[in-house]
Amino acid sequence: MDISGYFAITVVVGMIAALALELASADFILLAGLILFMLTGIITPVETFAGFSNRGMLTVAVLFIVSSAISNTGALDGLSRIFLSRKPKGGISSMMLRMMIPISFASAFLNNTPIVVMFVPMIKSWAERFNFSASKFLIPLSYAAIFGGVCTLIGTSTNLVVHGLMIDNNMAGFSMFELAKVGIPCALIGWFYMAFIGKRILPDNRNMAEVVGEKSKEYMIEMKVKKECEFIGKTIQDSGLRNMKNVFLLQIERNEITLGPVSGDEKICENDTLMFAGVTSAVVDLYHIKGLISVEEEKVYNDFRSMRKHLIEVVISSNSPILNQTVKECRFREKYDAGVIAVHRNGERIKSKVGSIKVKAGDVLLLLTKPVFEKRWRNSQDFFLISNVKIVEHKAYHKAYIAAAILLLMILTATFGKYLPKIGGANIGMLQASFAAAILMVLTKCTNYSKARNSIRWDILIIIACALGISKALQNSGAADAIAGSMINMVKFAGPIGILAAVYLLTTIFTEVITNNAAAAMMFPIAFSASSQMSVNPKPFFIAIAIAASASFATPIGYQTNLIVQGAGGYKFRDYLKVGLPLNISFFILAIILIPIFWPF
Repeated sequence: MDISGYFAITVVVGMIAALALELASADFILLAGLILFMLTGIITPVETFAGFSNRGMLTVAVLFIVSSAISNTGALDGLSRIFLSRKPKGGISSMMLRMMIPISFASAFLNNTPIVVMFVPMIKSWAERFNFSASKFLIPLSYAAIFGGVCTLIGTSTNLVVHGLMIDNNMAGFSMFELAKVGIPCALIGWFYMAFIGKRILPDNRNMAEVVGEKSKEYMIEMKVKKECEFIGKTIQDSGLRNMKNVFLLQIERNEITLGPVSGDEKICENDTLMFAGVTSAVVDLYHIKGLISVEEEKVYNDFRSMRKHLIEVVISSNSPILNQTVKECRFREKYDAGVIAVHRNGERIKSKVGSIKVKAGDVLLLLTKPVFEKRWRNSQDFFLISNVKIVEHKAYHKAYIAAAILLLMILTATFGKYLPKIGGANIGMLQASFAAAILMVLTKCTNYSKARNSIRWDILIIIACALGISKALQNSGAADAIAGSMINMVKFAGPIGILAAVYLLTTIFTEVITNNAAAAMMFPIAFSASSQMSVNPKPFFIAIAIAASASFATPIGYQTNLIVQGAGGYKFRDYLKVGLPLNISFFILAIILIPIFWPF
């Protein structure tokens, strides 16, 4: 390996470190690395941007539109009526299976991110209705989406990335249900583990917050005492603020002096700023007290005066442009036309003022918004809407059957395309089927052009395209051959099985600290080179990469859906580690056993 190989490895290690430390958004980091490889001549300009025309990347883009149309028509709402209608017999285990199985089925054919976003508020309400903590069900919701994703070609973008790379290297790629040979057994193990073992490890976050009566997700909120407040001149005890349900008065700020902990004998004065800790319902109750107004609302009182009940919860995404900026620095109100009135961070009490809190991925913000907010930002890449809001966009339920029929037609066409007449001398594949389905969704008005365009996650597409270019750089520089050679020398005593295990484990480590698509693309040339050096069938290694890159359970940052439920369930990093690590190990063992059986070396 010459100097270009060492340089390529250095750049990749630097990117992994930057991604793990969240120094910038993932798409920016990978794009910067890609351009650096082009400027140093390791890849040509054509190779640099070839990823933007890759079949896998284009298929992912079009499937965003198909998933959006399915969601827009409410075609998945029937799932909620089936498994969220009543409390099954058997307690949490039965409820968990009743939830996970249909979610996995849906995620096998649709993008799992919108599925999880849609079902988070439903699952929370369902659990609370039967007096269970939502934290017992939200991680299983995310995992169930992952279980389904590893079963089909279109179940997750990672599968399509590996599929596209195989086609680029003159291989056949995956068939629609080829991955199910390993994916279905893994899903079965996952369902059993979560329902009967994981349920005991998952936290019961109803018992986490000692000072909050409801013992649920805790927000911090600042309320200003206006002159019309009836509590002015009364003590904390006499005003009843000491004994409010589900909310606790932490401190008072008066004339730039902070008083806390607050004594029950302390009198309330005009213009005091009261800092409360409380659950969502309690925060809403504070708005009903005459003369109390959130500090954020005070700044835009005239604009939001008639909209106090438009409170929306959002989870900050790992690609949000406001990461590591304070609410004030990012000019949140001007940027999104919404005020941040409270912040929640993974069960951690934040004592700073709302405006001075630095935003992190996974934070849950409670926003005061205008009616158009939910419609305008529904498909935002900056955050995910997770609350049951008052203003809900009308769904085209009368189109649900049409959308479902188009989806089924797409799946059948992609599955049996090789038996259909060829187009341009080539068999009909997933790319052609997905494009046709997206066009039909628009023509039949299951969605419109504007919604279709806005549904595309450009950040994910950039990540995929850049990762494909970086994969080529590892090949051109000789770094992939060198890494593969070193890996072979380390585990050659175990033969191809040892290499397969090493590829799987390395992919798992990468996907837990960086994005799953980038992990798959970076591991592809290494696995390809290893199979070539050993003169064995490369397909088992590509199957391992597809499974390992998607099966991210041990950290919230490894997979987008894990991050979505983190704030909603009040989970901490260690919760994922405790519940997810045994699941990672189980998937690893099962995959290493099954892959050589179905795809011999």
